[in-house]
Amino acid sequence: METNTDISPAEWQVMRVIWTLNEATSAQVIEILQRKEDWQSATIKTLLHRLVKKGALKTTRHGRAFIYQPLVKEQTTMNDAVDQLFSSICQMHAGKSLIHVIEHTELSKQDIASLQDLLAKKAVDAPETVKCNCVPGMDMNC
Repeated sequence: METNTDISPAEWQVMRVIWTLNEATSAQVIEILQRKEDWQSATIKTLLHRLVKKGALKTTRHGRAFIYQPLVKEQTTMNDAVDQLFSSICQMHAGKSLIHVIEHTELSKQDIASLQDLLAKKAVDAPETVKCNCVPGMDMNC
């Protein structure tokens, strides 16, 4: 199934609940998000409905309750969002953006070791500078 993983920040909050619980009733999602975000139940139901329409969630009826389950994997969806973001920014600024993310994100020792290994491998063939990709065919100094 092809899905639209263009998920809004509010929809991310809903997906995080569903991914964490693996499946949840609308009542469970509402209860959690009302405590966390102080949202109205109608808002949360709208977000759930949008995620179903986008193909990110499936819903099944169990008596009077609706049960939601993810149709997209959490890591795949995060990777797609990051790829989409970085494909839309100037490549000359991508490194600085990654540095910013690393500086402001808590990482495990294993994550840091994996990053160090990957960066050491990338350093072997890395260019001295990265070219601007904002205007095709032109070298820009962004």
